Amino acid sequence: MPKQVSQADFDTILQAVARFPGGASVEEIGGVLDVPLPRRTLQRRLALLVTQQRLIIEGHARGSRYRLPVISGGVRITSDDDRVEAQGEAYVPLSPEGAGIRRAVRAPIQQRHPVGYNRAFLEAYRPNDSCYLTQQIRQHLRALGQSPDGGRPAGTHARQIYSRLLIDLSWNSCRLEGNTYSLLETERLLELGEAAEGKDALEAQMILNHKAAIELVVEQAAEVGFNRYTVLNLHALLSDNLLADPQACGRLRAIPVGVAGTVYHPLEVPQLIDECFQQILDTAAAIVDPFEQAFFAMVHLPYLQPFEDVNKRVSRLAANLPLIRDNLSPLSFVDVPERAYIDGMLGVYELNRIELLRDVFVWAYARSCARYSAARQSLGEPEPFRLRYRAAIAEAVAEIIRGGMDKKAATAYIRQRATVELPAQDRMRFVEVVETELMGMHEGNIARYRLQPSHYQAWRKSWR
Repeated sequence: MPKQVSQADFDTILQAVARFPGGASVEEIGGVLDVPLPRRTLQRRLALLVTQQRLIIEGHARGSRYRLPVISGGVRITSDDDRVEAQGEAYVPLSPEGAGIRRAVRAPIQQRHPVGYNRAFLEAYRPNDSCYLTQQIRQHLRALGQSPDGGRPAGTHARQIYSRLLIDLSWNSCRLEGNTYSLLETERLLELGEAAEGKDALEAQMILNHKAAIELVVEQAAEVGFNRYTVLNLHALLSDNLLADPQACGRLRAIPVGVAGTVYHPLEVPQLIDECFQQILDTAAAIVDPFEQAFFAMVHLPYLQPFEDVNKRVSRLAANLPLIRDNLSPLSFVDVPERAYIDGMLGVYELNRIELLRDVFVWAYARSCARYSAARQSLGEPEPFRLRYRAAIAEAVAEIIRGGMDKKAATAYIRQRATVELPAQDRMRFVEVVETELMGMHEGNIARYRLQPSHYQAWRKSWR
């Protein structure tokens, strides 16, 4: 039986090839590997990487040279931001492999080959032997996510930042599903139970469902995990009052489902769905590293589509189970572009490739850590968007506080100002930044907005 080649082995080869921007021969690649490989073994692995479109081969026979795919087609890493702008849209920094996947899943749907569920993708994974995240990535994430509560009971850190986590994770997870509530409207709904005017009731239900699910994850941090009780109940809470069949909440599906915008067709046989679901849970539970565990859940739960709907939401909450248990910074998907997340999932669905989703995961975790001050020093540079709109942000915050606006009035004012003053691609981000600033206001930072204590005190009385 052929030896199973781990993701780490392939990553090592890709890192070696990356040292030769103009391409490299088999001998040159083998010469820089930390652990030498027999020439034929290296050739087979290089050929497989070419088949997977993770490498490009040029030339023939002994003149063959291998190189990484170039980032093209309008994708560029900007010099003044830590995100990628792809044809005018916000994105995340991409590895060469992630860029290749992005190009593949952005091809017209007629050019992409229909595929079904590939159980071999799951069965090829061996807990604590296979790895989707390299050791270097896992060490980096742990350095970012460590909290002072590391040795305390499970969930201590999450409970200390609970109010912030509840709003961030609820809003961002719902935003990735197309929910149109703003950050302030979400806060008002969660704190006061007041739904925003003119919004679909299903959007409010989606947010309130997240609150219930997050409460379960935090309050029972020591008991929940990758088992049927936890994941089925997460689905029941997240799907409450959202499914056409109420009996489907918290139950594995017995009907076929489709996934919009993709050529992927999930499993249809209920017995196989149940078997694969249990295999995912058993595999995830056996993984020791919390970050690998979290990412494995983000990959395989949506890929199986075990429920009639709400699968990705379940995976995002489930990814937080090991992080909250180990008192690491949670993953709240702060600033994650919806399109980047969708492309990452399409790479899993259609190609069984995890690199683009991994790019999203790693970048998203760094942003979440910064939100909870666990690794602010690691990001270093000020955010370019805030620098560019510094004056407009400050003026909006000051005007809201001097005017004594409540949350409802503030939300309308911010949106109106963004529509009048900012280009379309920056409006949503401006609304989020101003709302975040308002939520973080206290007596110790009002001076930077040239506000008097009397302004702040009067505003706080009306801020609800």
